[in-house]
Amino acid sequence: MRPQAAALKELLDKPELQVMPGCGDAMGARLIEEAGFRIGFISGSSIAAMRLAMPDMDLLTFPEMADAVETCIAAAPKVLWLADGDTGYGNALAVQKTIRAYARRGAAAVLIEDKAWPRPLGHQGAKLVIERDAAILRCRAAVEACREEGILLLARTDARVSRGFEEALARLKEFVAAGADILFLDSPQSEAEMRESVAACNAKPALAVTSPAGKHFMPDNAGLQRLGIRLVVYPQEILAATVHAVRAALVGLKGGPKPPMASPAELATAIRAADYLAWDARWPDPS
Repeated sequence: MRPQAAALKELLDKPELQVMPGCGDAMGARLIEEAGFRIGFISGSSIAAMRLAMPDMDLLTFPEMADAVETCIAAAPKVLWLADGDTGYGNALAVQKTIRAYARRGAAAVLIEDKAWPRPLGHQGAKLVIERDAAILRCRAAVEACREEGILLLARTDARVSRGFEEALARLKEFVAAGADILFLDSPQSEAEMRESVAACNAKPALAVTSPAGKHFMPDNAGLQRLGIRLVVYPQEILAATVHAVRAALVGLKGGPKPPMASPAELATAIRAADYLAWDARWPDPS
């Protein structure tokens, strides 16, 4: 197992809840590391927003996602990163290609989900999923690639919304049996559903997502820990803060009140100016 995956597994073996902020670019990744977070999520929805100013509707291609994963990890190599692999962008071989590419870029774990790909249009962005047998096949392919690469797999099912809780729970149990390391049932609608999904993980770590736009059951962190959740992702906190701060700055430039700004020294710290100037000094121009 790669060192970053082993370190993530060790964290998730602890009983306390682990908080994982999400980001979509290098600056967000760098600030996560600067804030002292041990773990982070390279979020597809944040990448779509930061890179394209578009919603998360399968508009990003695999090369764009792989580039974003590489950029975030390079900016914050001390963080243990979970990278959003979406559906794997194709058949079982494409799933394995995605996982191997992310592993080579330094991811500790990769998320693979059972949504249909490409997303069928005309359904108002609904999370439609593939058939259960196909979802299990996708998970098995992902497990195999993760084992070969020495990283962890987060298996996610989105079946709750479109096919009901019992179907989602059945898929979760199949993913556990296939060897997934971390499990995520998207959009539980009650405490009872979250409890049952945690039990279905059979002692493997269960993940939850907390998002202001979410329409699912979202207790606070203390409640999540009480229910047995090991990992909570906040995928869009940095994105939402960025939009708010940039809009406030632009209002200030148009003559409105000026919001708090990072000082030149704070900006220099964020972009690691001192480190790069030190490296620059090592290579004086001979001319």
